[in-house]
Amino acid sequence: MADLICRRILLKLSGEALMGQGDFGIDPEVMVRVARELQELVDAGIELGVVIGGGNIFRGTGLAQGGVDRVSADHMGMLATVMNALAMQDALSKLGVNAHVLSALTMNQVCEPYVRRNAVAYLDRGEPVIFAAGTGNPFFTTDSAASLRAIEIGAELLIKATKVDGVYSADPVSNPDAAFYPRLSYDRALAEGLQVMDTTAIVLCREHEMPLRIMNINQSGALMRLLQGEQIGSLVESGD
Repeated sequence: MADLICRRILLKLSGEALMGQGDFGIDPEVMVRVARELQELVDAGIELGVVIGGGNIFRGTGLAQGGVDRVSADHMGMLATVMNALAMQDALSKLGVNAHVLSALTMNQVCEPYVRRNAVAYLDRGEPVIFAAGTGNPFFTTDSAASLRAIEIGAELLIKATKVDGVYSADPVSNPDAAFYPRLSYDRALAEGLQVMDTTAIVLCREHEMPLRIMNINQSGALMRLLQGEQIGSLVESGD
């Protein structure tokens, strides 16, 4: 552990990152590649918590905009995150990693209910924990769930791994002149509406001084290099 910058992390994976080149669902090759990177972290001694979004399968907000009751739509979105969590657990299991899926919604036949004490016990043993079903409450995103779980388990760093390589002043795809921010404060992210994470998630991180790193999950080996001290992506923390 001497060459790693922290011991316990919470990794937030966007559901879209698992789609690969597809329009929806899970690309098996992407899932295996990500699972191998997570295995590398576990083998190095990282105590790993994971939250996976469900946008590759279902987006509750989109259905709600179409007229479906928002609470029902959000519950459906939570179920999509459980599907992704079970898929990641299976991919890790095939690599010999004993990962646990803990769900904020009770569904004992497929995974364990979320109990903080159990989650911390698994992490203490070096066994990764995949947190599913968000916070278990409608109107809260998986970004907020990631911030909450990171704080609850005592993570030293929250990493949001997406398909972009950090925080920009604007969408770099549509605006090639957008400025890249290697480091910024929570307050600046909120004031400029940079969509690093949703407002609730950023406020939680700010209030508990949880450093947040935004990076591209499609850069092979980037997770390990980051935890070995390489400056990758954008860091959001206290300060100017």
